[in-house]
Amino acid sequence: MPLAFSASQALQLPVGQHQDQLRAYLNDEQRVIGALLDQRQLTELQPGRYRYTVTRLQVFQLQIQPVVELEARRSPGRIELEAVDCELEGLGLVDDFRLTLNSWLQAEDKGLVGEAALAVSVSQPSLLRLIPANVLEATGRSLLAGILLGIKTRVGQQLVHDFESWCRTGSGCC
Repeated sequence: MPLAFSASQALQLPVGQHQDQLRAYLNDEQRVIGALLDQRQLTELQPGRYRYTVTRLQVFQLQIQPVVELEARRSPGRIELEAVDCELEGLGLVDDFRLTLNSWLQAEDKGLVGEAALAVSVSQPSLLRLIPANVLEATGRSLLAGILLGIKTRVGQQLVHDFESWCRTGSGCC
C-alpha cells in the first residue's frame, strides 16, 4: 500500500509601492521563476519549462533529493507553476514515486495572492518497513508543509525584493 501525504499553503502578500506594476512583473516569467526558486538549483529546459533540483532532504535515515520538471503558464497578472515530472534520487528501488505540485501567484490591487498544493505518493521503502505507515505519513505531511513554508518565506522576501529591484532599474515601472 503506498504512502500518501499532502500539504497546501495560501499567500496574501501586501506590496507597499508600485502595486499597479505587479501584473507586468508577473509577465516576466524567467525573472519571477528565478526569484521564487533558488537559481543555483534551477535550469531552464525550454521556454516555460524548468528543471529544479530540490535541496537534499533527510527522512529518518534516508537522504532523498527530488528533481522536478516544472511547467510555467502565464495569463494577464497571473503565473502558474505545475510539476509535470519528478525523479527521486536517494531511495533506490522506488518505482512508484509521484509528486504533484500546483501553484499560482496573482496580482491584486494591494499585492500578491497565491496558493500552492504539494502531494506525494510513494511505496514504503524497505529501510522504513518497521515504522508504522501513519508515522511516515505524518512525517511526510510535516516535511511538505516545511517545504511550502520555505517557499512562502522566499516569496515574501526574495520575490518582493526582486520586484522592487525590477522597479528601480526601470525594467517595467517608475
